[in-house]
Amino acid sequence: MDILNTFKISASALKAHSIRLNTISSNLANVETTSTPEGGPYKKKSTYFETKPLSFKEQLDHNVRNSVRGVEVTKIVEDQRPPRKVYNPSHPDAQEDGYVEMPNINVMEEMVDMMSATRSYEANATSIKMAKRMALKALDIGK
Repeated sequence: MDILNTFKISASALKAHSIRLNTISSNLANVETTSTPEGGPYKKKSTYFETKPLSFKEQLDHNVRNSVRGVEVTKIVEDQRPPRKVYNPSHPDAQEDGYVEMPNINVMEEMVDMMSATRSYEANATSIKMAKRMALKALDIGK
């Protein structure tokens, strides 16, 4: 594998984890949102990753050399679980029975997901830094 492939793979992972972090941040910011423009409480969103498909040129070159495939976010899906019901008759969005439909977001779960995404982001950033250092060292050896 050459140095450019290392950069390419890590850069795609950085982009994917950045989107994942933004999605988690949105979930945490809307943990108390009871009404959205679509109606009803905010629905938790989750990101899904897949390996990037090879471009046409990469598919043609695939037999000549191994083409690398990074990762990309393929979809962001809303959670289909029913909302939590909290008894609060004084809330402006309370139903006739006094219950308010709240987003079904577990803050602890989201924080763990955020820590995992952050660690993955940091690992890929470190991978880029190490590849850069190795390339510079190789250039120094060649002097």
